[in-house]
Amino acid sequence: MTQPNNNSPLPESQPTDKAKTAETNHTWKNRIAGIWQNTTAKFTQILPVEKFSQIIVGWFNVSEAEIAEILAKVRAELPTTEAILIGKPQSGKSSIVRGLTGVSAEIIGQGFRPHTQHTQRYAYPANELPLLIFTDTVGLGDVKQDTQTIIQELVSSLAESTSARVLILTVKITDFATDTLKQIVQELRQKYPNIPCLLSVTCLHEIYPPTLDNHPEYPPDLAEIKRGFTVIEENFTGLYNKSILIDFTLEEDGYTPVFYGLEALRDSLADLLPEAESRAIYQLLDKEATSQIGNIYRDVGRRYMLAFSVMAATISAVPLPFATMPVLTALQVSMVTLLGKLYGQILTPSQAGGIVSAIAGGFLAQAIGRELVKFIPGLGSVIAASWAAAYTWSLGEAACVYFGDLMGGKKPDSQKIQAVMAEAFQVAKERFKGSKG
Repeated sequence: MTQPNNNSPLPESQPTDKAKTAETNHTWKNRIAGIWQNTTAKFTQILPVEKFSQIIVGWFNVSEAEIAEILAKVRAELPTTEAILIGKPQSGKSSIVRGLTGVSAEIIGQGFRPHTQHTQRYAYPANELPLLIFTDTVGLGDVKQDTQTIIQELVSSLAESTSARVLILTVKITDFATDTLKQIVQELRQKYPNIPCLLSVTCLHEIYPPTLDNHPEYPPDLAEIKRGFTVIEENFTGLYNKSILIDFTLEEDGYTPVFYGLEALRDSLADLLPEAESRAIYQLLDKEATSQIGNIYRDVGRRYMLAFSVMAATISAVPLPFATMPVLTALQVSMVTLLGKLYGQILTPSQAGGIVSAIAGGFLAQAIGRELVKFIPGLGSVIAASWAAAYTWSLGEAACVYFGDLMGGKKPDSQKIQAVMAEAFQVAKERFKGSKG
């Protein structure tokens, strides 16, 4: 029985309805607060997140040695193309790399690593599993450099390579001093006649007429372009399999499209390369979301995602709104931390939490709203459990896209990530429908 309130100005035997309601609300608030604290404390004792995560990770863990073995086997089967870029500085070699990979100029500059005294290499998207390897010649056009040394280094490099290879010769449309380039290509073609050569004439905008402030329709039907192109083709007669016109500029240059002639480059490479390598290049340039490199990482990641989704469903089935949210969030942060490590990103819990918030977007608000369904007896917990499992799974899929972009040297596309998460969530909801852990 409620004790009298001696401070009340009203008769003790006649409390008002308003006073009764306030007292009842205060009692329920205390009960809810007590249940919240007790339940959270019990979950912390019964189900320590760190310990539980370690147990599950142990079930599904792939050792570093095993991962290395898997990647080695995949690397041996990948349709990898090695493009040997031969051209003077500022002739458009790096622009070709940008056009074929979509990677920014800054990342490409950082990605090239010395290979020999006169060559550098850049593997895309990663050294461990490359789809494209670019070997760039350094020092061409410098009269102080020994041409024979450069040729010997290229010959040795080609002898070591086991992937499909193509020579890409880049020549500015204004450059007719090409004797050194011609000598290099001649000797390489004599040594390796089966390696195709693509003559790429670049920097077309440098001889556009003053009245033209943008690229014309491709291929360009301009007398100045045709005349320069013909001269360069004649200079290299018999040394190339195909020739194309391209003009890959920077965004700030103001030309549209930035990669003028990219389709011609793609089609020409496809004609010169084996079928598997040709198909890989088409996939890269068509911006396909799925490629062999992505699927390998994603398949390994899904082993972790499934475990964490099951954990999320089990925890969310507890019929108490919001009590499981801290534990659920911690599990999802742990999952993102593991996925980041798989993709070569070492994260602290706070960094992983920031990524969860960044890629989840509006889903976090929906998560809170879905927890309210638990007030519905019986049905609410089942819905919340299946939703939590689906949300955790879709978060993992989105994280894989996020880390995949970083691994490829690209800035993560938030719209693409949100679209992937939304699609994955709809599919996962059916998969985990009725899940109770």
